[in-house]
Amino acid sequence: MKTAARFAIVLVTAPDLKTARRLAQSALAARLIACANLIPKVESHYWWQGKLERSAEVLLVLKTTRARLAKLERHILAAHPYDTPEFVVLRPDQGNAHYLDWLQGETASSGFTRRAK
Repeated sequence: MKTAARFAIVLVTAPDLKTARRLAQSALAARLIACANLIPKVESHYWWQGKLERSAEVLLVLKTTRARLAKLERHILAAHPYDTPEFVVLRPDQGNAHYLDWLQGETASSGFTRRAK
């Protein structure tokens, strides 16, 4: 295990798979994230404008570095169809050294030279 203080996991919900894929692909193309997991069929329950709401959504789990968080947030907020998109940052304590090295390299502007296994 390796200290993971430089990394972040970001949770974002989207209204549908098409939107989630578009957000993930654009963040990947900009090298703001190394990986996106899309979890469809999430049922969200929440308060919105004074009313209790329920909707089907897709959860994006985005892996990035803390150095890329501000740019990633601006990117997601600008591209997202919601008035108030979810953007919640989780900070891992530790992770697999090879995976974290890969994540660091893939969020660099030129990409990484070896693949994670």
